[in-house]
Amino acid sequence: MVEKLATLARLSFTEVEKESIKADLQKMIAFVQKMDEVDTGNIEPLLHMSSQQNNWREDVVKGTCTKSQALQNAGKHNNNFFMVPTVIQK
Repeated sequence: MVEKLATLARLSFTEVEKESIKADLQKMIAFVQKMDEVDTGNIEPLLHMSSQQNNWREDVVKGTCTKSQALQNAGKHNNNFFMVPTVIQK
């Protein structure tokens, strides 16, 4: 199993590291199996971790700025748009 996981993750381990990983995986599996012992028959599944709900607010336009104000701190602009370096070359 450790070999398969290492291959999938494109990792390589020494034999000592593999034994350590194997021990850690066995501890994790034992922990999950321990959770199976808990009776959850009468427990409602959780959709969220808390009972709080989103508090939506009205979408109100507040302070705005003019085009010239928006462009005044731009490194480069052409009086209409921000100018940025080309990222993708064809």
